[in-house]
Amino acid sequence: MAHHDPIHLIAPRAGLAQLNERSRDIFRQIVESYLATGEPVGSRNISRLIAMPLSPASVRNVMADLEQLGLIYAPHTSAGRLPTELGLRFFVDALMQVGDLNDAERQSIQSQLTSVGQVHSVEAALDQALTRLSGLTRAAAVVLTPKSNARLKHIEFVRLEPEKALVILVGEDGQVENRVLTLPPGVPSSAITEAGNFLNARIRGRTLAEARLELETALAEARAELDQLTQKVISAGIASWSGGENEDRQLIVRGHANLLEDLHALEDLERVRLLFDDLETKRGVIDLLGRAETAEGVRIFIGSENKLFSLSGSSTIISPYRDAAGRIVGVLGVIGPTRLNYARVIPTVDYAARIVSRLLGG
Repeated sequence: MAHHDPIHLIAPRAGLAQLNERSRDIFRQIVESYLATGEPVGSRNISRLIAMPLSPASVRNVMADLEQLGLIYAPHTSAGRLPTELGLRFFVDALMQVGDLNDAERQSIQSQLTSVGQVHSVEAALDQALTRLSGLTRAAAVVLTPKSNARLKHIEFVRLEPEKALVILVGEDGQVENRVLTLPPGVPSSAITEAGNFLNARIRGRTLAEARLELETALAEARAELDQLTQKVISAGIASWSGGENEDRQLIVRGHANLLEDLHALEDLERVRLLFDDLETKRGVIDLLGRAETAEGVRIFIGSENKLFSLSGSSTIISPYRDAAGRIVGVLGVIGPTRLNYARVIPTVDYAARIVSRLLGG
């Protein structure tokens, strides 16, 4: 179900493959203890936790090997060890059992997210879905949605001054978007009316991207019949919709408090502040979407593997969702500290993405 990026190892790959049962057991205990408490764990505790009887000294030897492989490290404050980002990646890819959701959990997610479907606007539905997803996973939930995927219902041109008009786009989901358009000099009002009629006859039920392709073709065919100034109004309208790439993406984040509640050190809070600065400026969001869009299932980015949140010491677990035509139209998921409960969050995000796809008719 989950597709992950391969581990980029500096240490020889063979070293990981050759981890014996004892080393894997000790490594698993270090990671699971970190995921549960966020604290480093020492050899004495581990020797009590593992299945096979081993002295703390033997455990220390194994820990030294794991450290050499780059899987764990000692924070300066203690004799205990924590997993590195590489270690977490290895754990998630190779050792972790991803639990499937039981029927009660599926039912709970389904009923919470399906009630969202009663909301008229897609944006409001996603907003509510995120709030619920954040509650279910106890992490901040994030959705990246292309603005231009709303299906159009109606378009209106309103003249503001001789060379400016307001274009009002009304979506089938009730969203209204206004854009100011520069008109060619000397356009009569009749040309603006005609342009509106021409567009309304062709855009209904289409997304902006689809309408644009359709209109460029229709315009090429209708050039002979249409007045030159009307053509210019239509072309200007089409051009203004295509917009800038970055502006066509919308990022919604819910459940910040869940991120903050899990952090105690000041440096953690500082990292989270940087994370939300990153979110606000949307830097790298397109990169994240692009990487998720090419995958079928859940994608997991740990710490610096994720360009967007590399400053934050956080993990992002995201899954693409689809529209009625089966096309990937956005990504939803959660962001949390690297000590997320991966085994639980991964299937939750996967299932939530499927439900949202279903709500959108996908």
